Amino acid sequence: MRAVRAGRASARAHVAVPRTSDEESMKHATQTPAPAAARDRREPAPGRGAGSTRRRPARRSGQWAAWAFLVPVVVYLLVFYAYPLYRNVDLSLRNYTVRSFVQGDAPFTGLANYAKVVRDATFGPALWHTVVFTVVSLAFQFTIGLALAVFFVRNFRLSATLRALFLVPWLLPLIVSSSTWSWMLDSESGVVNATLKAMGLGPVNWLTSPDWSLWSVTIANIWIGIPFNLVVLYSGLQAIPSHIYEAAALDGAGGWQRFRRVTFPLLRPVSAITLLLGLVYTLKVFDIIWIMTKGGPSDASTTLATWSYRLGFGNLLPSFGPGAAVGNLLIVIALVFGLVYIRAQRRQVGA
Repeated sequence: MRAVRAGRASARAHVAVPRTSDEESMKHATQTPAPAAARDRREPAPGRGAGSTRRRPARRSGQWAAWAFLVPVVVYLLVFYAYPLYRNVDLSLRNYTVRSFVQGDAPFTGLANYAKVVRDATFGPALWHTVVFTVVSLAFQFTIGLALAVFFVRNFRLSATLRALFLVPWLLPLIVSSSTWSWMLDSESGVVNATLKAMGLGPVNWLTSPDWSLWSVTIANIWIGIPFNLVVLYSGLQAIPSHIYEAAALDGAGGWQRFRRVTFPLLRPVSAITLLLGLVYTLKVFDIIWIMTKGGPSDASTTLATWSYRLGFGNLLPSFGPGAAVGNLLIVIALVFGLVYIRAQRRQVGA
């Protein structure tokens, strides 16, 4: 009997043994619901298709808006830049006269107009005058503009008023500025010769002397171009952090050392674009020279810009082809300097 009772007790104890952890984990795994990612793969979320269809029209409307803003710019560039450039190249490659210009049947001559221009006796002096006029103007405009920018970057009481006054030459129409300089430099009644006479000096034929005419128009152009350099360089100076100057001063750097070691290197990108824009503008200066001297006397102040105008419009029998060829040479010169600037900027960024 005791053996039977012991067997029954052991059987009941065996039945009452709790389940192992492996069995519970298996049961939990069978009862755990599927992950959210799996449900998403099996059942698409309600409304997803509707949301994607709503985003597509919005994206398309944004693209149409971008094209709407871009079209006016493209039309402007095509009408006012691309087409005139094409017409100028076409003029330089054909033998246009007044009749053929109207009727449009000018014969194709290739590079004959360019060869004619280069062999002309006026080409050499005009090119030299263009170089002198451009280099001297850029050098003085940049130097004086930088000096004024460094001066005005210090805030003092009349700084804003004086800066506004210096902008007057830039805001005046060029015909007004050129006429004013013509009156000031007049040999008979000009204020400059009157001042020289009051100082006991003899008069100078500023506009009628071959030795002075080119320098007269250069001085006028320098005066007109200084405000542009002042504004751009002043903006560049304001972008330089002040703590750099404070650190340089703590290191014992003087005023000239701070300018040479801090200001000028940090101002180099602004200086480069200022000189490039000034170069492009100065190469095409026409109205100042034409109003003051008309390129004379004896072509003493003739540049490529004034020569191009005189060939195309300054004679009773205009030479449209050679005039356009001279204009294209100016474009090529400006393009070369622009490419040099872009290449220098890429090297600077890569370094």
